[in-house]
Amino acid sequence: MNARLNRLFGADGKCLDVAVDHGLFGEPSFLAGIEDLRRAIATLVAAAPDAIQLAAGTAPLLQELPGPKPSLVLRTDIANVYGAEPPRPLFSELTVDAVGQAVRLDAVCVCVNLLDLPNEPELRRQCIRNISALRAACDQAAMPLMVEPLVMKRGTDGYGVDGDTDRIVTLVRQAAELGADVIKADPTDDLGDYARVVEAAAGRPVLVRGGGRASDEEILERSRRVMAAGASGLVYGRNVIQHEDPSGMVQRLLAIVHG
Repeated sequence: MNARLNRLFGADGKCLDVAVDHGLFGEPSFLAGIEDLRRAIATLVAAAPDAIQLAAGTAPLLQELPGPKPSLVLRTDIANVYGAEPPRPLFSELTVDAVGQAVRLDAVCVCVNLLDLPNEPELRRQCIRNISALRAACDQAAMPLMVEPLVMKRGTDGYGVDGDTDRIVTLVRQAAELGADVIKADPTDDLGDYARVVEAAAGRPVLVRGGGRASDEEILERSRRVMAAGASGLVYGRNVIQHEDPSGMVQRLLAIVHG
């Protein structure tokens, strides 16, 4: 396995990644719990998840800290699909020299979206172009590529997760065939189907997204079930950073991920 992936997954091949890259997406509600980002990152470092996901502008807040710390997963794209009334046109824009930034910041992988929204084929095409460009650049630097296939549907508060198994399975397979080294996928509405998502990834490790805020009981039970179905770990953001006890939540999730 790639040396950087060894740092991300460790000896047991499992990973808990806490996402703190929400400011990129321009949605005010995403900033709850991370208004003081330096403090939030310090809290997470003390809790010791396997990785923290950040954008290039804020990743130095992690890497400047002395001593052992979680691995850095670098977010490399910006989309405007969130919020009750998403603007037009929708876009997903790749940052310039994303892999070069990842190398300089000592990241273990880069993360990019593969968005599937109803009647938005051009947005999906932009994402495919982003992934293709990153794949070529990643090959030159031995930088692993994490692709985040997001199947979404329109609701009363804008676009949200569509847990339809067939749509998720299809998009996960597209991510694998586009060259993903790691796949970060949504849970299915029927968690009994999640083994199909892992199978569709064709041997790539699957990390399961947390999505919007939910109760502790729901999050922990979902985590147990997807790990039992063959997932290699979790990527949770708001369900950690907006929790009243982020460190405690990290410890409970680590216990599930690493057994």
